Amino acid sequence: MEWYLKVLKQYAVFSGRARRKEYWMFTLFNLLIAFAISFIEIMLGGYGTIGSLYILAVLIPAIAVSVRRLHDIDRSGWWLLIGLIPFGSIVLFVFFVLDSKVESNEYGPNPKLAAD
Repeated sequence: MEWYLKVLKQYAVFSGRARRKEYWMFTLFNLLIAFAISFIEIMLGGYGTIGSLYILAVLIPAIAVSVRRLHDIDRSGWWLLIGLIPFGSIVLFVFFVLDSKVESNEYGPNPKLAAD
């Protein structure tokens, strides 16, 4: 949960690097919370307004952590746009699974080495 909160605290920080664990833990908790909200809304007979508001609230942090994750593997944040074309999400998935570049790059030092 601390990784999820860390990303939310860096709400619109698109610079720097995000390690693999930070990205995937944010994604996991984001999906769990969205699923729980959807389940509660279905049980209460809602129309999905709370879920929609939640998705809008975490949209910018999700984009920001994705850009920082791409920076960690020495790619530009513009690579996120490849998800708009067919099968582009497969390329993004592969990028998000790749390990960090060990050395520092133009986006900063390796966060994995700084945390260990």
